[in-house]
Order: sequence, then structure tokens, then C-alpha cells
Amino acid sequence: MALQCGIIGIATVGKTTIFNCISDTKVETGPFGSGASKANMGVVKVPDQRLYELEKHQPTNKIVHTTVEIVDIPGLAKGSTKGEGGGRFLGEIRNTDALIHVIRCFDSDSIPHIEGSVDPVRDIETVNLELQVKDHESVEKKIDRFKKVAKSGDKDAMKGIEVLERYKDHLEGFNFARTLKVRDEEKRYIDDLFLLTMKPVMYVCNVDEKSALTGNKYVERVKEFLSGQDAEILVIAGAIEAEIAELENIDDRKAFLKDIGLEEPGVDKLVRAAYKLLDLQTFLTVGPKEIRAWTIKKGMTAPQAAGVIHSDLERGFIRAEVMKYNDFITLGSEHACRDAGKLYIEGKNYIVEDGDILNIRFNV
Repeated sequence: MALQCGIIGIATVGKTTIFNCISDTKVETGPFGSGASKANMGVVKVPDQRLYELEKHQPTNKIVHTTVEIVDIPGLAKGSTKGEGGGRFLGEIRNTDALIHVIRCFDSDSIPHIEGSVDPVRDIETVNLELQVKDHESVEKKIDRFKKVAKSGDKDAMKGIEVLERYKDHLEGFNFARTLKVRDEEKRYIDDLFLLTMKPVMYVCNVDEKSALTGNKYVERVKEFLSGQDAEILVIAGAIEAEIAELENIDDRKAFLKDIGLEEPGVDKLVRAAYKLLDLQTFLTVGPKEIRAWTIKKGMTAPQAAGVIHSDLERGFIRAEVMKYNDFITLGSEHACRDAGKLYIEGKNYIVEDGDILNIRFNV
């Protein structure tokens, strides 16, 4: 399921540092990140302790995590929509499904801020404005196309103009497209535009090491600015977590984390939050060959989930044998779940839930 989260923000906020923390793809960083000329892509494992708990009850040859694609998009700046490079980067944002907005919440003499001072609220507003301007441009272009068609009396084009004009006015008020209330059937007029401000967003405050646990004055300003927006805000000390990620020994990583007061890397929370932001969930398969996590969109049926494993399983789907993760851990085995009446036979209309353990029965 190739869904992508894009990491965005202005230059020198530490986007690439955080990308390096969570991705096996390591990218050079430096004080002049604004010189980056292309996006970086990495495939990131989604941390899931349940896989290791299952292994305690079912020995297996290997454990396979599910993954999510992360794209590190070069830093934006004022006027990005007008610049050739910035326009291309905004286009790369368009190809993502959700956004991780990294905000600089640390001081550093060695990494000068592109604007000359650290002001996270100003930086958020800069990025938001660039996205809104680009969306406004896209909406205007489609209105112009519809106006040409509407001259012939096309009623659908006329309706499209009416809906798009509402989006245009909304964006001109420095609002996000996703906050405009429209009927579901009216959204089809903007579906093909892949508007940047329609994408769900989470915010990451990149702080210094001493602020990893409690945040700082910059984080408080971000929280105050975003209050009432139902926005998820994470605090991550990118630089120190990048150092931890370089350690090969797991025990060394845990010791380092403990020294700074963390139970787990902040970037693990980030990956799980990104997974949730994409409206994804996980079902599991358990056996002696492998214990594996599989990615599905929330609301998928058992046959659709089976198709994620292999198209033949969806095509020839007969039924799904379903165990709940907690039941399996409590009872200790598939056999015990079956004996206790905790193995359920589900048909084509069953909606798979997060953590379901599935056995698919099929015939092709």
C-alpha cells in the first residue's frame, strides 16, 4: 500500500536530520539545507511491539514489520510558489498523502536560521501561506476552465464554478481547504486538484537535547498558536536522536535514551503517528515461518485485506478465521483460542480491526 508522508518545513529546521533518524536512507545534512535540490525518499518500519509479544507464544523464523514511505522535501521559503525550484517542491508535496510539518524550536549559532531569528509561529505561517497560495492558483485555473464550458450552458460546470468559488474565497481568508464545509458530492470538483491544504498535517517541534522531555518556550508558542485546530504536536530532539540512531547495539541505544529521560525514541512515536495520520491500521498473520504485520486502510473488508497479502486470496476468498490479539496473548495459541470459542469465522462483509490475526481460506 504505497502511501506517503511528506516531511515539510522551511530550510534549516532539521527536516533531514529527523528523516535520517527514522529512515535507513541516510542523507547528508548541514547548516545550509536550503541548497537541497531534490526530495529524499525512505521506507520506514512501523514499530510494533505486538509482533515480539506474539513470538513468545509462536516461535517463528522471522518477524516482518509493516512500513510507510517518508519523503523529505527540500525546505520552503517565502515566495516558493514563484521560484522554479520551490514550485517543483510544492508539486512533490502534492504527490504525498499526509504531511509532517517540522518546526524549528531550538537555538544554534552554528546553524543560522534562514530568517535570521528563531520564530516557530512565523515559520508555520510562512509554510501555510505558500501552500494556500499554490492551492488558490490551482482553484483559479480550474474555475477558468469551467467558465469556458459553462458558456454553452453546461449545468455541471456552473455548479463546479459555484463550489470552486467558495474554495477560492476560503483560501483567500488564509484558511486550509480541508476546513471548508462542503457536501460530500461537492468534493468531486476538487478531487483532481490534489490540493495541498486538503492533506492531514501533524506538527513536529524539533528541540535541543535538554528540551526533549519537557519542551521549551518555542514549543509552548507552537501549542498556543495551534490550539483549537485539533492538531497533533510531537516534541523530538532531532540531533540527539540522530546520534542514537547511529548506534548499532540496541542496549547502547536504550542506555542513551534513558540518560536523556526517554523510554523510547521520539521518532518511533512519529512513525506511528504518521501511520495513523494516513488513516492506516494493521492486521497480523502468525505462523512458524513468519509473524507479519500488514497495512490496510481503515474500513477495509476481510477480502480486501486478503488481497493485500495476494490478489488470489481476494479473488478466491471463502472466509476469514479471526482471532483478537489480546485473546491470542492471553490464551497463548490458535488452538487455545479455538477451544475457548475465541476464533471467529467471518465472511465477505467483515470489517477488519486493528490487531486482528487472520487466517484466510480461499479457493482459486
